[in-house]
Amino acid sequence: MLKKIPIIMTLSFMAFGGLTLCSPPAPADGHKHQDQIKCIADNIYWEARNQTVRGMIAVGLVTENRVRDTRFPDTYCEVIKQGPHRPSWRDKSVLIPIKNRCQFSWYCDGKSDVIPHYDKDVYDVATDIATKIFYGPYLLLGDFTDGATFYHADYVYPAWAKVKIKTIKVGRHIFYKWQDRK
Repeated sequence: MLKKIPIIMTLSFMAFGGLTLCSPPAPADGHKHQDQIKCIADNIYWEARNQTVRGMIAVGLVTENRVRDTRFPDTYCEVIKQGPHRPSWRDKSVLIPIKNRCQFSWYCDGKSDVIPHYDKDVYDVATDIATKIFYGPYLLLGDFTDGATFYHADYVYPAWAKVKIKTIKVGRHIFYKWQDRK
């Protein structure tokens, strides 16, 4: 077993460490954008933490595509938190999402959004991907989702999927885009 540890560490470094080493450094104004990067990372983690890195990137690209699409809000956090909200019963000045009525199910499922300590490594990968989504390196490589702005797990069949164009399946997620406007 001890002989396998260096091999496992090398493979882990190549798979996950390469995400960081192969990228340009973040611009100096990074602190200003940390809230947006955190929103992207949270969305990637909660939507695709059980997927491959490619599946996590695909979820990040959907968020990016929505920000670029005029039919959606203009920032990552607004895109991710899009949906109806209501005043909290504790403090009427605080708006909370209406359960099961938002764009990304984790955001309004009523469960805690605290990242478990045992998943810190997975969240670190999500944060690396989110940083690259935010600063643009993935766009230089091309969007393998072909502009997808929607996706769902392969074990559900939402009604909206009938009126969208399927672009790709990555892991357990099926991705779609709008039909072209005439």
